[in-house]
Amino acid sequence: MGFRSWRSCIFIAVFLILSSTLCEAKLSRTFYDQTCQRALSTIRKAVRRAVSHEHRMAASLIRLHFHDCFVQGCDASILLDNSSTIQSEKNAPNNLNSVRGYEVIDNIKSKVESMCPGVVSCVDNVAVAARDSSVALVKLRRRDSTTSGPKSSCNQPSRL
Repeated sequence: MGFRSWRSCIFIAVFLILSSTLCEAKLSRTFYDQTCQRALSTIRKAVRRAVSHEHRMAASLIRLHFHDCFVQGCDASILLDNSSTIQSEKNAPNNLNSVRGYEVIDNIKSKVESMCPGVVSCVDNVAVAARDSSVALVKLRRRDSTTSGPKSSCNQPSRL
């Protein structure tokens, strides 16, 4: 391989490396601090309200986020309805009558959109709702179990 060929290969390799790093999303906990300052507090309040109304909703929002991330990555595709061009994940056998909390996310989206139209993504609404629901019910002073048995799990609901 001649000098010119090596130089071309190195140039292409450097170009590919740089272009792939420039296209990466830079995720941040403070992303909306300047563009929609009340977004996170609005989501947190809506989640707390939903969870205080129905405690199981905390687990349901986490499950909704999990099912969204499981298929194509975390992209809010689970929120899309059926259309002529989309076969919705909502109606997939593993999600049908299993995943819930859509109305909470719709409520969150409505509140956030009224404050900051077109700024906060649906996927961030779902992710933050799942995060906030995980702390909505956390109270400390639990004790570890000293027993276990398959019979005790028979009383658990099979779906959230």
